[in-house]
Amino acid sequence: MFPGIGGINPSQIKGMMKKLGINQTEIDAERVIIEKKDGGRVIIEEPSVQKIVMQGQESFQISGEVREEEDSRIKEEDVRLVMEKTGKDEGEVREALEEANGDIAEAIVMLSS
Repeated sequence: MFPGIGGINPSQIKGMMKKLGINQTEIDAERVIIEKKDGGRVIIEEPSVQKIVMQGQESFQISGEVREEEDSRIKEEDVRLVMEKTGKDEGEVREALEEANGDIAEAIVMLSS
């Protein structure tokens, strides 16, 4: 972060950062979930999260075990509704909804025939 300060101990670095108006705190987080605009999610397990405040702006530095989930257009309430209307199990209903691109009526017709 500060070039040429390899010989300075961490407490001196914190002091310098404070003088520059940079405040960094660790957040004790279990999981970080980022919901993307396309409906997918980035999930970071066992994260190390640092909150950095500089000149009134807040930013976060996050590292950890990352995995991504793709967009699932299937809503839980849709699954429950189709299960209720057809009497089928969750696996069958999810498969039908995926095949019907989330169209509830089409999924019900597929599962009823």
